[in-house]
Amino acid sequence: MASGEDDSVERADDEAQEAVLAPYGPLPRGGSVRPITRWGADVMHRPQRQVSEFDDALRALAADMIATMYAADGVGLAACQIGEDVAMFVFDCPDESGRRTVGVVCNPTLTLPEGKERFLDDSSEGCLSFPGAFVDCARPDWAAVEGQGLDGEPVRFEGDGLLAKCLQHETDHTVGIVFGDRLSAKAMKRLRKQHDAAVADYPAEWPT
Repeated sequence: MASGEDDSVERADDEAQEAVLAPYGPLPRGGSVRPITRWGADVMHRPQRQVSEFDDALRALAADMIATMYAADGVGLAACQIGEDVAMFVFDCPDESGRRTVGVVCNPTLTLPEGKERFLDDSSEGCLSFPGAFVDCARPDWAAVEGQGLDGEPVRFEGDGLLAKCLQHETDHTVGIVFGDRLSAKAMKRLRKQHDAAVADYPAEWPT
């Protein structure tokens, strides 16, 4: 998920600092930045393969995803966004209070509020796989995700604000949904216009 101009995230290398919540430990580092896969690629529009082996290869993939997310100034990235058919995403994203949460989720399942507890946040949203474009997209203002970590252990993350959007956006990627699928034709037209105007700033090899 891309961070908008009003959602810039100040990050430091030390994830143990007080402002960052890392309930399952720091994010893997040392990965390589890869080109980001764009909307239209087959892998972006179908459910991803469930993770069944929690090994060094999976950890190395997560490290590459994290390096790519930071290079692209994003707040979340799914494996399909670097061309990998794996149901996993990584994130480093602030909630409504500004507190950052970092994590890795394999095989995510999403829980959203219902009934009287359901309120929509229609703030702007962007995707690193359709770069340079942002448009309002209504989603529930709170979300929780459960899944597995890199060692196969159960993990759970929840939050509001941009974090809620990020958890929903990235879980969508693991089932083959891009946020453009959730937009009206009019909103999608605005999004595409912005994207096309910025295309020169995002060559095919971006952000490598």
